[in-house]
Amino acid sequence: MASKRVGFISFRFAGTDGVSLETGKWATVLDQVGCECYFMAGELETLTDHSFIEEKLHFQHPEIKAICDECFGNTIRPRLLTSKIHDMRLFLKSKIYEFIKTFNINLIVVENALTIPLNIPLALALTEVISETGMAVIAHHHDFFWERKRFLRNCVWDYFNMAFPPHLSSIEHVVINTSGQNQLALRTGISSTLIPNVMNFELGPPSPDDFSNNVRADLGISDDELFVLQPTRVVQRKGIEHAVELVGRMKKKAVLVISHASGDEGYEYQMRVREYADLMKIRAIFVNDIIKETRGETEDKRRIYVLEDIYPHADLITYPSLIEGFGNAFLEAIWFRKPILVNNYSIYATDIRPKGFRVIEMDNFISSETIKFTEKVLNDSELAQEMADVNYDLGLRYYSYSLLRNQLKAVLTRHLGDLKLESDI
Repeated sequence: MASKRVGFISFRFAGTDGVSLETGKWATVLDQVGCECYFMAGELETLTDHSFIEEKLHFQHPEIKAICDECFGNTIRPRLLTSKIHDMRLFLKSKIYEFIKTFNINLIVVENALTIPLNIPLALALTEVISETGMAVIAHHHDFFWERKRFLRNCVWDYFNMAFPPHLSSIEHVVINTSGQNQLALRTGISSTLIPNVMNFELGPPSPDDFSNNVRADLGISDDELFVLQPTRVVQRKGIEHAVELVGRMKKKAVLVISHASGDEGYEYQMRVREYADLMKIRAIFVNDIIKETRGETEDKRRIYVLEDIYPHADLITYPSLIEGFGNAFLEAIWFRKPILVNNYSIYATDIRPKGFRVIEMDNFISSETIKFTEKVLNDSELAQEMADVNYDLGLRYYSYSLLRNQLKAVLTRHLGDLKLESDI
């Protein structure tokens, strides 16, 4: 049997960002079909003997960030900036070759590094390596540069046209939604394969254990309070003020729990959410200090939970996002069989909603009907259970690991030939 060594390359494979989470799912499924997976990034939480760290792949590395900051906001590129980009390109190119040689990689999966221009030298280096080797490559695109306003005024359009993404015969482009598929074809002439984000619906979510039994108490939520969970970072496109309004207008004693911090997008919007919660006279608590990637304990001996510990205790999930590449929190909510409020954002409207999911829906604002239906679902346990069962069955049908496994097996066959995969034996 021919070797199936897959090398994942990106800025980072760490934490709970969508790219890292989906990469973990891909690696799990590829392992199930007999592949060996290796990882190259600027930050890694993968097994040491399968990891190749080069800090300059990370978009937050000082040299990379300085280059990126200089590329956007103006239309004339200084000659010195061009030199910096190409010096870094040559350095990263040598590291990519070293990664390929070290682990004898025969298929590369590039996760978003040829999609979003957070490390331009890396994209250029990858493009040249692919051109020079003709290696089989899957370019997994999560969100394109044209979807982000801050990237549209720049002095690197020539690099965008070359590498975001490159149009090369050995690359199979994979997108996570139909909008990305259509726009990629319209803008570049590149055809692509659609593979949506997934959850392990075959196995189901983990059950609460002794460690997570005290979640409500540790979050300061009393037994007579409705626990409303907003399982996202605090950034403007998440529309968290709508969750605040929903809680404020319901005739129930409730608390809104916001799971993650603002991250690297600033804290101005977080202040806006806090101020709006005060105006609406609701209790909104930010608990990113005790929700992390792994369980543990704080210095003052409080439990640190993972997000999967929190979901089972929530009464309602809010997901009023204005823009999403797909919607991992939506899949998580139906995986845990929880009622969910969803804004009718574009990808939900085109890719997810037509499948028939039963949710509490809003269309960019909280209406009186939204409030009424939310209260009806929360007061009618049979209705909530029926909705949860329908949603789980649809998740199993359209967004399961088995679907991902079948699609990745087809991709592997196209690039590595008719290999006998372990799941076929």
